[in-house]
Amino acid sequence: MPLEAIDLAKKVAETAADKQASDVVLVDISQVCSFADYFVICSGNTERHIEAIEEAIREMLKKEALARYRREGTASSGWVLLDMGNIIVHIFAPFEREYYQLESLWSQAPVIVKMI
Repeated sequence: MPLEAIDLAKKVAETAADKQASDVVLVDISQVCSFADYFVICSGNTERHIEAIEEAIREMLKKEALARYRREGTASSGWVLLDMGNIIVHIFAPFEREYYQLESLWSQAPVIVKMI
């Protein structure tokens, strides 16, 4: 049976944390935008770390039989985005995360999970 969106978003956040992603945040954006329900935002310290976080999330999605998502960006650019429709995952390098400040941009949306 497929996971509910919130459960899948939490599992994505846990998977990122298990790969030592820093500042993992799950934000409920469903009341403040129309294109998605949840953002998972996290940081990787290096290009290789960003790739490892992304790969772990992709493997988890495969195990959950959720192979349908779009990928944007590259680890070398400092920002990888995985778009599952109702859940969007942002994996940042520290500089890019500070520059784009998504948490501030979406500050009116409630934070569900925060792992530092």
